[in-house]
Amino acid sequence: MDSIAHQVCLSADCRATYAADEVQFKCTRCGSLLDVAYDWNRAAVPNDLKFFESRWSTVGRQGQGRLDFSGVWRFRELLPFAEPTEMVTIGEGRTILQQADLLGRELGIKPGHFFLQYEGLNPSGSFKDNGMAAAFTMARRLAYKQVACASTGNTSASMALYASAGSTPDHPVQAIVFVGSGKIAFGKLSQALDYGARTLQIDGDFDDCMKRVQEASAKLNLYLMNSMNPYRLEGQKTIMYRVLEGLDWEVPDWIIVPGGNLGNSSAFGKAWLELKELGLVPRVPRLAIINAAGANTLHTLFNDRGLRWNDGRIDQSLVDDHFHSMDATGYKAKTVASAIEISRPVNLPKALRALAVTDGVVREVDDDTILDHKALIGRYGFGCEPASAASVAGLRLLLEEQVIDKDQRVVCILTGHELKDPDATVRYHVGDEQSSHPQARPHANAPIKVADDLDAICKALSTFE
Repeated sequence: MDSIAHQVCLSADCRATYAADEVQFKCTRCGSLLDVAYDWNRAAVPNDLKFFESRWSTVGRQGQGRLDFSGVWRFRELLPFAEPTEMVTIGEGRTILQQADLLGRELGIKPGHFFLQYEGLNPSGSFKDNGMAAAFTMARRLAYKQVACASTGNTSASMALYASAGSTPDHPVQAIVFVGSGKIAFGKLSQALDYGARTLQIDGDFDDCMKRVQEASAKLNLYLMNSMNPYRLEGQKTIMYRVLEGLDWEVPDWIIVPGGNLGNSSAFGKAWLELKELGLVPRVPRLAIINAAGANTLHTLFNDRGLRWNDGRIDQSLVDDHFHSMDATGYKAKTVASAIEISRPVNLPKALRALAVTDGVVREVDDDTILDHKALIGRYGFGCEPASAASVAGLRLLLEEQVIDKDQRVVCILTGHELKDPDATVRYHVGDEQSSHPQARPHANAPIKVADDLDAICKALSTFE
């Protein structure tokens, strides 16, 4: 296929280029990450984002309508690395921006100014499906029959689903998942198992799994589906397009997102960079990336050690010194927010670029705060996994610091469905010995034990009046 897409090294001092179809996840010259870049055909790019509204009318039809049903491929002119006939979809990205005035009032935000982008409505229950639609498109185009990932849960669930649902009689695809020992929520692991993934439980954490899956992919010719695969991030860009669509194509003031492996924040930064370069938005929003305190590599490097994008000339010595320190002390990430329990984020350079593009900030929140805000989010109608709640917890912190004003328009990304980790939810509300803070839990909603007797039931219910 003749494509306007190619891959380019992220380092400003290298900028080596590779063909779009070349399976290369790091630059062979300098070891930096690769970007998908486009020689934009301006005639093929809409002049106005409102163009994409017309595709709602094609939903349910065959052919092009199949792609318009996808919240990823509906925006295919903005990720033009494949032909429409090659694009893989199972209906991902059908997520709608939710105005959350009740929760916003609790946080102190002006009505009509707070929104939740709830990616838990994707087929596998998390934002990962956006990226998998794009990555599987490349995997199929390159005729791979085995795909692999390291995962804390959501990536494996999504990859396994796409391998299962995206297989054809002529082209079956086997998913191979690397998970760490005891480092995956059962709600997520159950999906990978149910969808037929071959699951390897490694004696180590996510960072160990990430190292091994890269080695295995190179040796066994597996197609790597983690977010260091640049096509994953192309699909995840579309979350920002849907946010814009939900705001009638007006740019919000802030986007707040949890930070783990930093794929989402990297993709968001790239989306805004491209939209601005194409003249499709007048400005970009500010980005806030929220780490869990128990997995706070970006927070430490950005806020404490001053690591910056520096136009693609990152001071790698700051990163190396920090990682050496973690090795020397035996540091392992530990947080209830298992989806972001990552201490060596592979997309660190791209996240730094995103922060530079958006004049962004980084914060950390502890587990107790995450769980309190998770319960608060659920109380107002949008149950989410713990990692998602880091975005709202981070918003409260930024409001307290007066970095964000109550009159600004803010979008928090909820990355995964509540049922991804039901154990954490139940422990918070019931408060057993495994609960991280059994005495506090201000939003706990424990079940009331009552006798099998109508009078006792009526008496118990009277307490709600």
